[in-house]
Amino acid sequence: MSSSSLPKEGNRGQMKMEGIEGDATVGGAGRYILNPTRINSEDIIFCVDVDAESLVEMKTAGVTRLDSIKQAILLFVNSKLSINPDHRFAFATLSKTASWLRKEFSSDVESTIAAVRALSATTVSTGQADLTNLFRLAAHEAKKSRAQNRILRVILIYCRSSIRPHHQWPVNQKLFTLDVMYLHDKPGPDNCPQAVYDALVDALEHVSEYEGYIHESGHGLPRTLFRFMSMLLSHPQQRCPQDDCDIPKPLMKKSAESANGEDNNVHVSTSR
Repeated sequence: MSSSSLPKEGNRGQMKMEGIEGDATVGGAGRYILNPTRINSEDIIFCVDVDAESLVEMKTAGVTRLDSIKQAILLFVNSKLSINPDHRFAFATLSKTASWLRKEFSSDVESTIAAVRALSATTVSTGQADLTNLFRLAAHEAKKSRAQNRILRVILIYCRSSIRPHHQWPVNQKLFTLDVMYLHDKPGPDNCPQAVYDALVDALEHVSEYEGYIHESGHGLPRTLFRFMSMLLSHPQQRCPQDDCDIPKPLMKKSAESANGEDNNVHVSTSR
């Protein structure tokens, strides 16, 4: 897609980090202080696109996008709870608009498994998706989360390659953080994933309270989805701008650096 092709891992413009103060009064050297902030437990809403394109088969035989999405959600929830068992999860679906699948937030893994099993997709296209109700639901829940000293995040998993989502939302209402995982087909006469991606970026930057991340994949590889979902484990209050995020390192690049003597890792001896 030439110079306007989808960015690989971000590259969507930087957002300024806040809370850092400079003080050059000590010995003429720069001294920086990161003001202490409370890291809140998260309430996370997974919103899964259940349009017919979520049933597209991936490169793993017999595995659809929706199958891989279900696996990725379970991987995310188990990993997130191992970091902090106080995080909670709820589930919604997106067709023409967003609706609840399981409204009650829970830290119970069995409850998450039941919700994931209940995910199913339509076999016909539902047309253009309106994100307005998703943002309305999230804003309502975000106010309740704040009252409990928690923060709310929405993880939208979107699968339509030629249909841009739209929304109507006040620009000054940023009550929650939005992350997006976009799975799409290769560009072609009937597809415009770049335009869809740009619309998703606009939505993210329009509503996100903290730094929101967006990842996309047109390769059809489940492991790519799993890798990007692992990157979304990062807490919104502790994130750097996405353009500055260079993890995980590509294995081929890491091997090349090691071969060139650029491996700075500390190797621990196993001898006793």
